[in-house]
Amino acid sequence: MIAAFLAFGMMACGEKKITQKDLEAAEAKLFNEDGSMNESVAPKVAEKYCEFVEQNPEDSTAPLWLYHAMEINVMLKNPDKSIELGNQLLSQYPESKVAPRSLFLLGSFVYDDMLQDTAQAHVMLQRLIDDYPQSRHVKDAERAIEFLGLTPDQIMSIMAMEQMVEEE
Repeated sequence: MIAAFLAFGMMACGEKKITQKDLEAAEAKLFNEDGSMNESVAPKVAEKYCEFVEQNPEDSTAPLWLYHAMEINVMLKNPDKSIELGNQLLSQYPESKVAPRSLFLLGSFVYDDMLQDTAQAHVMLQRLIDDYPQSRHVKDAERAIEFLGLTPDQIMSIMAMEQMVEEE
């Protein structure tokens, strides 16, 4: 009885059901005309994506919206929220097509680049390789493991040397 009253109260107070149109409208505001992310609205857009997932966890697009919320937080350099959303995606939607991409994003960008935690980055990338061996991201994960902890200059130097060897 109390639960029904609370649910009715929440609806009466105007908790709005998020629709696909709402998400598309929010997404349209996410980027500026020059293609750069509008950082002033990005957190609100990510939150709207998360609200949709919370309201519609069984919707077939829910994993993708959760992934987009994670991407936004990665771009905003918010590692804690990125990890939270990535873990949620991996636990709720391990079979989704974005699960391997989430592991790659967590390993390469969040743990390695942002947090300089190469051990955890390796765990995420190896998990991608082990859990999703058919994923097109496996080769990228294997390559990312090789580059863990290196600076962009070091990576570029290695790649230039590899290119020279291939051309010989």
